[in-house]
Amino acid sequence: MISSIPVCLSEIKETHVVDDSRPLIMFERFGFTEDGKAEVTIKDISWKSKKQNYNNGNNNNKDQVLNPSSLGFFFVRDLAFPVMINESQYIEGFCSLSSRYAKLVYRFEKTVPNSSYSGAVNINDPDEYILLFGNCQPEFQVSMFVKTEMYNSQHGIKDYLPAGQTQLPRLYLMFFFTYTLFFVMWVFICIKQRPIVDKIHIVMAALLLVKALKMICASEDKLYVSETGTPHGWDVAFYIFGLFKGIMLFTVIVLIGTGWSFLKPYLQEREKNVLMTVIPLQVLENIAYVVISETGPATQDWMAWNHMFLLIDIICCAAVFFPIIWSIRSLKEASKTDGKAARNLEKLTLFKQFYIVVVGYLYFTRIVVPASAHVVNYRFEWTMYAAAEGASLVFYLFIFHNFQPTEKNPYFVVDDEEESEARQILEEDDSFEL
Repeated sequence: MISSIPVCLSEIKETHVVDDSRPLIMFERFGFTEDGKAEVTIKDISWKSKKQNYNNGNNNNKDQVLNPSSLGFFFVRDLAFPVMINESQYIEGFCSLSSRYAKLVYRFEKTVPNSSYSGAVNINDPDEYILLFGNCQPEFQVSMFVKTEMYNSQHGIKDYLPAGQTQLPRLYLMFFFTYTLFFVMWVFICIKQRPIVDKIHIVMAALLLVKALKMICASEDKLYVSETGTPHGWDVAFYIFGLFKGIMLFTVIVLIGTGWSFLKPYLQEREKNVLMTVIPLQVLENIAYVVISETGPATQDWMAWNHMFLLIDIICCAAVFFPIIWSIRSLKEASKTDGKAARNLEKLTLFKQFYIVVVGYLYFTRIVVPASAHVVNYRFEWTMYAAAEGASLVFYLFIFHNFQPTEKNPYFVVDDEEESEARQILEEDDSFEL
């Protein structure tokens, strides 16, 4: 999911590993060019047997001795990583540090507790690599402080963004200007049609504003990471506006799905329940996103936060469909009794299109774009972000065009023939049945 890919991670990272016995600990994925370099600093290295925890601190397991050479850092190509995982499951006595796919960075052969290490590795074969820590004696827990610094050199200038993300600052800046222009045009339309502007149109304007602010924060974040390796506080602003954007987007979808403001001036109890469910879930989802972005995969509970993020996103995506389905069914029933089949057919057609577009948007951004990561070359990773943001822009254009404040012609009269045709379509067209 492109919405789950951290956007604000710095490429100078500091990680504390505490009593970790995992055989493999992933620290970072980075796309290198021909002049790539990785610097790794390790401090306060220590280890202990897991059995010490069960013996209340008494070291009664003298038969267990750690071989320091069974611990170390190494790189592996991103494409080779699944193969290595597969080998570890089926080869008895497998040690990741001895794998043919491992490019050693540092092995703890002569390391003693509380010692330090600092070194650098030149990447001469450009590709996307994963930095891993291997523990071939998982009966021992390891603790240490690790600082990683990865970058590509261009004409002697360090670029801390992976090779596939160097276009992101300009891409996000372009979308910032696009949404700013979009917001100005929407405000102009609302002012021009002021007598018929509904509350939903004000909410939609707020959505455009926070989306534009999120884009400029994303652009500045990536720009500072590219030049210095850290976001200099822009990540905080990105998280804040990302939170508001997420809440506003799902709120707008739910409110439009209910027909609030432009079809009816109130929300039913079940519609309020959907809204009151989606908003807190969006807050929780963004909290999970921040934890995922700031901690990194080296943290032991990082995968649990990922699962929580994905689960919440799925629940929110599913929840927004209910109001749309309820509105379609309500209009379908109303068309049988109120004698306004032509107008109801027009509304039903619009809500059906809205339903299809929401499904298409969520499917594309949540499934198609992430799946493309397996076929897109790592140097063109930025195209996935461009596709996701492009789909979002098209989705926004559809919503704002079809639900803009427009004045219905009071002299529009539907003759009996058109009314009869519309009634027949409503009765025979099964596509309105959801």
